[in-house]
Amino acid sequence: MKSNVDLTNAVWAKSEMSNGGNNCLEVAFVGDAVALRDSKDVGDPGAQVLIVSRTDYDLFTRSVRAGQSNLLP
Repeated sequence: MKSNVDLTNAVWAKSEMSNGGNNCLEVAFVGDAVALRDSKDVGDPGAQVLIVSRTDYDLFTRSVRAGQSNLLP
């Protein structure tokens, strides 16, 4: 996990499949880091944001697309 990533100018996106809802995962690509947040937390200055490397994010999403079911302990 990475830290000290400046999210001031982060451009957040969520899946088009969310239909505009606020119960989605949002992602922002910031340099070599990827930030993840819950869309319910938008505007909350105390909200938690998970920062991972782009490599870890790519490996995770590739595994999800491949159907790997045991990604979480």
